[in-house]
Amino acid sequence: MTEAAAPTRPTLGIAVLTLNEASRIDACLHSAAFADQIVVIDSGSADDTRERATRLGAEVHLHPDWQGFGVQRTRALDHLRTDYVLFLDADEEISAPLQAEIALAIASGEDAAWRVWWDEVAFGRALTRMRPRGGIQRLFRRATLERFDGVVHEAAVLRHAVPVRALRQRLLHHSRPTVYGSLRKLAQYVQLGAAKRGAQGKRGGVLRGLVMGTVVFLRVYLFQRAFLCGGPGFLYAQFIALETFFRYAALRYDADAVNELARR
Repeated sequence: MTEAAAPTRPTLGIAVLTLNEASRIDACLHSAAFADQIVVIDSGSADDTRERATRLGAEVHLHPDWQGFGVQRTRALDHLRTDYVLFLDADEEISAPLQAEIALAIASGEDAAWRVWWDEVAFGRALTRMRPRGGIQRLFRRATLERFDGVVHEAAVLRHAVPVRALRQRLLHHSRPTVYGSLRKLAQYVQLGAAKRGAQGKRGGVLRGLVMGTVVFLRVYLFQRAFLCGGPGFLYAQFIALETFFRYAALRYDADAVNELARR
């Protein structure tokens, strides 16, 4: 009598987008080492991000023709061979409790999407007294996920409707390690965010930016409780508000550049 074969365990792939992430990629990929496959999609790093990722066992693919986060995440799908896929950013780390929760989710074999939440780390301090951010779908059954749409703050497009679950454990998000780095990130996200809003037909301007920036600052600083985190909490809220303000300013005063980016 032939002994029945043991059922195979569902496999997990983790996809990471990078651009000049040499200072953070080691911690990110170490936290992803429990996955069956790690794919790095690099947008043309000038530092040794790709070399570091390769040494840590990731499959590295170079796609320097940047067309937005949605296109880069979709490209990652072409390189994945696993049953499930988790999308991770280079400034994020998966804690041991979250690793265990992800393993349980994929062991279920469920065709679903899972949301994740962040604990922010900014300016040398974990902002643990803030309300968690995120709630973004990051874990999917690979065959269900068709693509991502959007230049920035991209959204998953699924082949059919599935239940949406929430992972209770949080990602550690090193979003703003320094003021200088935050200023550089501000410029990038202002341009991408303005292009997204321009494509939606939204209008810009200084007054509109001031109003929306103030609303965002109050939401983050008061309602998300950044005020409980001292100076780092204030800086965090201020940078989020500045990003909002300059998106609307760019829509009005950098219209040609914004429209060109939106057409890509």
